[in-house]
Amino acid sequence: MPGRTARRRVVRISVPDGAPADATLSSRADLLAAEEPLGIRIGGQAVSMTMRTPGDDIDLTAGFLLSEGIAASAADIDSIRICSGERCGHGDHDGMGNIADVMLRADVPAPASRRNFLTTSACGVCGKASIAELRVTSAYDLFADKAVVAAAVLAMLPGRLREAQRVFDRTGGLHAAGLFTADGELLAIREDVGRHNAVDKVVGWAVRGDRLPLAGTVLLVSGRASFELVQKAVLAGIPVLAAVSAPSSLAVELAQEAGLTLVGFLRGNSMNVYAGEQRIA
Repeated sequence: MPGRTARRRVVRISVPDGAPADATLSSRADLLAAEEPLGIRIGGQAVSMTMRTPGDDIDLTAGFLLSEGIAASAADIDSIRICSGERCGHGDHDGMGNIADVMLRADVPAPASRRNFLTTSACGVCGKASIAELRVTSAYDLFADKAVVAAAVLAMLPGRLREAQRVFDRTGGLHAAGLFTADGELLAIREDVGRHNAVDKVVGWAVRGDRLPLAGTVLLVSGRASFELVQKAVLAGIPVLAAVSAPSSLAVELAQEAGLTLVGFLRGNSMNVYAGEQRIA
């Protein structure tokens, strides 16, 4: 399997303050966050090709299945195995990256073949064919989740997430998603070049452990809060989603409709609460 980092040669240019003529050049090796394709097949049918940072690929696949409304729980998934195209016998595979081979339970319907093209690491809904396909109905009622989180606890979470980002420390190039208890205990963290992939990896960890719904928890993401991240949290039964950057207008709208508490600009000792403020003490 490809590694989570890759070493590449770079030319470093240093320009002293006030002395551009004295700029110096040097050559050195730099460590980068890896980005590789992962093909997802269900029952042998190609469904999606996503760009991701290798690692936790089974979690990523399980989270993808939940986010797409293909599987509602671990019971719907018979097996997920990661393999090369050659080892799995997929003749059309070009040898890049890996393939996640999924077998659903016999009575779970296979998805329509509509996401059979590339999904980039920056996009969580690139494969949707229509606006009507964007929303997936959740099995969990977030309005019934009475979790309360202290603002002081929320303020500490970005620091705790950053401390747990092992690959980011080496590359500086990864997003992170962390799942916390209402008291601030870190339950799971995943890193990826794509924000939506990092969330899918966390949600997939919960799916595989039969932990859904994730009642009373807080999901923290290292970037902005977009529509697809709110939807992933809602589908996993997560009552609080916090982001260090801004939410989008549609993310706020969906959070209000679903009963999700949405926090943005969580930095230092301040934050903006865009929906579900009753959960913040």
